[in-house]
Formats: sequence, structure tokens, C-alpha cells
Amino acid sequence: MPHLRPALATLAMFTSLGLPAQAASNPADTAPPQTEQAERSGAHPRSDNSAEELGTVIVSAIPGQQDANKTISPVSVLAGAELDAARATTLGQTVSSVPGVQTSAFGAGAGRPVIRGADGARVSVLSNGLGTQDVSSVSQDHAVSLEPFLADQIEILKGPSTLLFGSGAIGGVINVVDGRIPERAPENGLQGRLQLGHDTASDGNVQMFRVDTGNQGFVLHADGLDRDNGNYSVPGGTLANSFVRTKAGALGASWLGERSFLGVSVSRFLDAYGNPAEPGDPAEGEPAVRVQMEQTREELKGVLRSPFAGLERAELSFGHTSYQHVELEGDEVGTRFVNHANEARLLLNHEPLAGWQGAFGLQGFDRAFKAVGDESFVPPTASEGMGLFLTEQREFGKFKVELGARADRQSSAPQAGARRDFRPLSLSAGLSWRIDDVWHLTFNLDRAQRAPAEEELFANGPHLASATFEIGDPALAKETANQMEAGLHFHGDWVDAKVAAFVNRYSDFIYLADTGEVEADLPVRLWSQADAKFRGGEAEVTLHLSNNPGGHYDLRFWGDAVHARLQDGSNLPRIPAARFGSTLSWKNEFWRASLGAVHYFRQNRNAPLESTTSGFTLLNAHLAWNFFSNDRSDWEAFLDADNLGNQTVRLSTSLIKDLAPLPGRNFSVGIRSMF
Repeated sequence: MPHLRPALATLAMFTSLGLPAQAASNPADTAPPQTEQAERSGAHPRSDNSAEELGTVIVSAIPGQQDANKTISPVSVLAGAELDAARATTLGQTVSSVPGVQTSAFGAGAGRPVIRGADGARVSVLSNGLGTQDVSSVSQDHAVSLEPFLADQIEILKGPSTLLFGSGAIGGVINVVDGRIPERAPENGLQGRLQLGHDTASDGNVQMFRVDTGNQGFVLHADGLDRDNGNYSVPGGTLANSFVRTKAGALGASWLGERSFLGVSVSRFLDAYGNPAEPGDPAEGEPAVRVQMEQTREELKGVLRSPFAGLERAELSFGHTSYQHVELEGDEVGTRFVNHANEARLLLNHEPLAGWQGAFGLQGFDRAFKAVGDESFVPPTASEGMGLFLTEQREFGKFKVELGARADRQSSAPQAGARRDFRPLSLSAGLSWRIDDVWHLTFNLDRAQRAPAEEELFANGPHLASATFEIGDPALAKETANQMEAGLHFHGDWVDAKVAAFVNRYSDFIYLADTGEVEADLPVRLWSQADAKFRGGEAEVTLHLSNNPGGHYDLRFWGDAVHARLQDGSNLPRIPAARFGSTLSWKNEFWRASLGAVHYFRQNRNAPLESTTSGFTLLNAHLAWNFFSNDRSDWEAFLDADNLGNQTVRLSTSLIKDLAPLPGRNFSVGIRSMF
């Protein structure tokens, strides 16, 4: 792990400095800004009934932990009751209600986020700021090793975020904050959450818990989840081999001091799910294909406030991940994917300097990946990288300027082949103009570069999930995205609105091209490069209709669209369909309810050999009743209804849309306890 030695040396510095012997006299002194604000926003287990209005939401993935409503770059956050209503079996489905974000939807077991048309290796999925280090970006049938039901909040950074998280974030970032390393002492020494739920579409059950206990010097954390979903129903029947069974859990501990904390956690993720595109044929003796996944992850995080003159905060994070999944054909092992990875990140926030506030840091990783078996279309590959980054911002009256830069050095070395080295360089500039108290305008320019992923460079074999024979190109160059985005925000007493438009021009865009050839009875696709252009926009308006003793009423409208083409005018595959939705919500002291509809338009801007996706409208409803509340706990019963019209749902982003539609009408019922 040569690139991680500087980070480990910094960890030794943290250890040598030591935690102060005297515990903090005020619990707030040990809480980072995002934890305090998340409590007020509803992300904290006891907060759903603690405030009438949502407060500010702090984005932990951004240096300085800024308010989501005041960032220049486009950011969305799911937390509190909004996150509770959105939670699903996959991360992609959970965040798909956010404008500009959809899911790849490979059945119920796998679904990766798609941000503004970017997916796979272009979207980084993080756990508390570090990569998940699974293999979900290699293929749509590979699940993300994160459990949305255990998240405190989910942060979505749209557009290039390579400055902070490396070249894999050229399309955006999804950061899941789970609190497994406690950063504050719990109120009254104990806080937690329980949830039991059942859904009708899969006759499935899910149970979860989380608990934090301790004092102002030491805190323990534990969480766990068990899910057992059968094959889910679709209009006209049941989708074979669409089951999901998940077990997840973690233990964590933190030592809290006056100016610092140091915490560790160990987590396990076990997942088993069917591939509905390969349900088998019992009459022919053909077994169904299923996946069994397991991951163990150890994390360490330390924060030191005001470590020495010139620095406000030093933060070090380290994660070690051991991952594998086995693709089974009946009881026979078809392919085994293994990934062992280390990642470290050092972030230093400096004190104001000539009016500028900002942070700089160092990030490194090493990864050993291999696939063995029938679908080993990517050779064993060792990858490593190191990146230096800097981001600064300053206010000039009503204007705020943000500048940033990052330089990386990455390499990928296949077991039998030449090593490739890359030096991505990314730059960004943002401007915010606060026109008055309610209007503000944002403008972003980004130049982001991405090193090709292992499968893009070295693939050479049958990829059964996509029913193709994939061939990589070891000579691929860096991919460069040049994005321009403009946004307009309005925040008034009765109306909140925001609209954004973007254009992203890619140089040497990496994509799979059909060759027209056949190998092993499969069509051959070659990883290729050409210039491409993405353009689109998002809009969201919330009308606060009333706030009186009868309750608080909101009416929300939103929509998004993206269009992507190569330089020759041909469409790129699996681009999200345009959407338009609206939701009417109501809440009072004891009840929350909402009724919404979202229409997915027909997607006929298709790549060669790609089928057209029909339009459809989804009707959804949510109801929650707080039936017991005191100073120590809150109990809530809920009923969620999805796809009330029992529509046949095929997403244009899904590789298996023609074989595996999404679930039909579904009702979920359960109870939550927050204490």
C-alpha cells in the first residue's frame, strides 16, 4: 500500500497527539455541524416531531460542511420523513425521486444511481465520504453494498465532483451518511430507532434497529437489518427469480474529547438475490441464476479541531474493504468476483486567509480485483491512485466565488498485460449571486477528467448479464468532461423554487460500440471513444399553501430531462426518460399524508438496437400516524402505497427493461419507534 503510507503517518500523528483526558463539558462541542443540523432536519431518529419546519441541512461531503441551500454546486439531500418515504431495497430506487436522478433497476436486487444520464464508473457511491469498494460499477447486475434503511441521510452531488472524490466522480456522487462512527454523545445517554415493515408485492418483511449509547467521553453504536422479499408481482403475474434476502449490521465506537474524536467501526453486508433476466427453465433442466454477496468493512475516522495555528479542522478517514460475490447457476458456481481495497483521505480546513475560506487534502487508494469463472470477462487487475485537491471560496458582498483544483495519479495493471498510468487533472469555478433575500443565481464551470475503469481497458470475454461479448481497449485515453451549469433559486415565505440547466461536452467519451460481429453466439461490443454531448435541466417548485392549527399543506411540482448524443449524431444507450411529477402533502402534530403522481415520458431517442420505452404514470401515497409520544420515545405507524394504478413500468435506464419490469401495485405497512 505505498500510496497510503502518508495517510497512515498522519494517523500516527493523531494518535501521538492523543485525545484530551478531560471529556467535553458540552455535548455540542463534540458534534460536527452536519450531525447537529441533521437532528433538526429530521435525519436524527427522534427528530420527526421535534420541529414544525425543516431546518437547514448540512452536507458532510462538502468541505466546511455547508448548508445544502447555500452551496454553489448542485446538491440535494434526503433526510428525515422524506428519506423514510423514499427508502427502498436498492440505493438507486431510494434516490430516484430526486430531480436529475434515476436508477438502473436490474430487478429488485440491484439498482445503481444514474445522475443526469451518467452511470456506472462515472458515478461514485460513498459511505461516509469513502468509496464502497464493491464492483457495482462493473455491471448493472452487481448490487451496491449499502443498505438505505440504515442511512441517516443521503447526499446527492450532481455534476462533476472529481475535485473532492477523484476521477470516478466525473458524473456525480451519492454519499450515504450512516453514523456508524458516532461523532457526538447521544441525548440522555441513549438514542435509537426500530422499524418493522411488510410489503404486499413481494410478500416481504424487513426489520431494522440502530442504537447509540454512551456519555460525553465514549459512545457505542450498533445497527442491524434483516430483509426477506420473495419474487415480486407485476401486472398479470409474478416476476420469476426476483427475490432479495439481505442481512446487514455494524458495531462502532468513538472516544470524544474537547477538541477531537477518534472512532472505529466494523460492518458486514450479506446479500442474496435473483437475476430476473435469467430465471432458468425447470422443464429443460436449466437452473436460475442468482447472486450471493458478502462484504466486511473496517473504518476509522479521527477529527482534531484547531490542531495548530492556521488550521481550523483536520479530518482523517480510512477504510479497508473485503468484498466478494458469487454468481450461481443453481448450486454450481459460475463466476466469483473478489475485491480487496484500502482507501484513506486527509482533509484539512484552514483558517480564513485574505478573506478566502477553504480546504485542501490528500486521498489515496489501492485495489486488487479479480473475477474467476464463466463470466470472468475482466482479468485480475491491481489499481492504485493518489490525489491532491484544493477548494477555496470567498464572498464579495452579494457574490460568492468558489475555485478548486485536483491532480491525480492512477494506474491499472492487469495480471497478464501492460500497466497503464493516468494523470487526471480537474478544475472548477463557481459563482453565486445573492440578488436579494429570496433570489439567488448560481453558475458553475467544470473541467473534469476520468481514468478508464478496469473493464473498459481490459475486458475480453462473454458478459452474460448484458448478453454480449465485451472487448476492452488498453489504449483508451482519459475521458474529459467540460460542463457549464446555471441555476436560479427562490426561497420565500410561501414559495421555494429552483431551476437548473446544464451542458456537458465530453472529449474521448468512453462507451460500448456494437461491431456487428458475433463471438460465442454473442454480439461483440467494443469499448470505444468519441466526443459526446449531454444537455438537460431540472426544476422544482414547492408551494406552502397553509400553516394553521388544521395542519401544514405543501404542493410540490418537479421535472427533469436529459439528452445525450455522440459526435456522429447517434444517441447514447439507456438515457433516462423525461419526467414530470407533483405531490400534495399534509401534516399536523400526529399525522403525515401525501398523494403524488409522476409521469415518465416515452423514450424513443434510442441507441442502435435499443428498444423504445413507453410512457407511464405512477401514483403513490403515504400515511403516517404518531400514536404515542413522550419525552423518551415516539411510535409511528405507516402505510405506503406505490404504483397504485398497477402500471407496467419499464425504465429506459435498465439493461433488462424488456425482460423485467418494476413491481406492480404495492402496499407497505409497518411501525417505527424513535427513542
